[in-house]
Amino acid sequence: MKRTLSTALCCILPLGYWVNAQSGISAELKTEYIPASSYIRPEDSAKTNSKSDFKRVDLNLSIPLSVKKDSNGKIRAWSMLLSGSYAKMAHKNYETALFPDQMLNAQVGIQHLRPLGKKWSMMMTASVGVYTDLEKIDFDDVLGQGGVLFIRHFNPNLSLGAGPVLTTAFGVPMILPWIYFDWKTNGKIKFKINFPEGMEAGYLFSDKFALKAVVELNGMTAERSINGKSMLLGYQQITAGLRPELKINDKLTVRLTGGTAILRSFSENDRKISSIFRDKKIADPRFSSTFYAAVSLRWNLP
Repeated sequence: MKRTLSTALCCILPLGYWVNAQSGISAELKTEYIPASSYIRPEDSAKTNSKSDFKRVDLNLSIPLSVKKDSNGKIRAWSMLLSGSYAKMAHKNYETALFPDQMLNAQVGIQHLRPLGKKWSMMMTASVGVYTDLEKIDFDDVLGQGGVLFIRHFNPNLSLGAGPVLTTAFGVPMILPWIYFDWKTNGKIKFKINFPEGMEAGYLFSDKFALKAVVELNGMTAERSINGKSMLLGYQQITAGLRPELKINDKLTVRLTGGTAILRSFSENDRKISSIFRDKKIADPRFSSTFYAAVSLRWNLP
């Protein structure tokens, strides 16, 4: 069941990227590279001579449509969300093709954030997008989702939220639980957990430079036609490494990450609700750990 849910969660993850309201346009452009590593056969967990790499470009954009403050300084905002991820993979020494050569996830959505008293706020998000392996793009590749989060702000550095998310990842609309957790510290030494994105710990050397240790969870989804049947392919990765972060100015920040791809795996499921409650008899296909590198640019416009 856990492996099946991960496919749907790969679609839902972008809902949590822009929980904090921005007064101007916010964007991030990120490139990732994972060199070829060995394919681990799920039947016996044996490392094979087959290898696959992974290269990806991500673009996430938040455009405020309306931002207002109430008498208590709380923000009420409407924003448009645009995101796109393109991944390219090269596969070597496979007897048969097991995985796609490329994947594309692109979606557009809208987000509304409003206060509910002094300690609570609500975030609503709805989006629709294309999730494809680019072999054939049709209506089966279109997935929609929307969610409502009720967030409790214990203090400026600690927030916890939960709520339902409606997704069409399994062909028919269904509701899944969604949890949001954000905790960070002040001062020179910083520690932050943002579930489900990841966590980081670092030291702020100056207002312009910080060095962090990070662990991140990420993924992609692609609808594929297998023997005329619509299937969902989920890709998941967990990475860890060091991240120097340089603030060029008030608008632009550069991040460099180098480390290890701890886990890379694929899961494939048919688009039936019953699949969520069915345990798999064998593990998902995965790859051995290897080097990971990423470069990202973040900018905020006033």
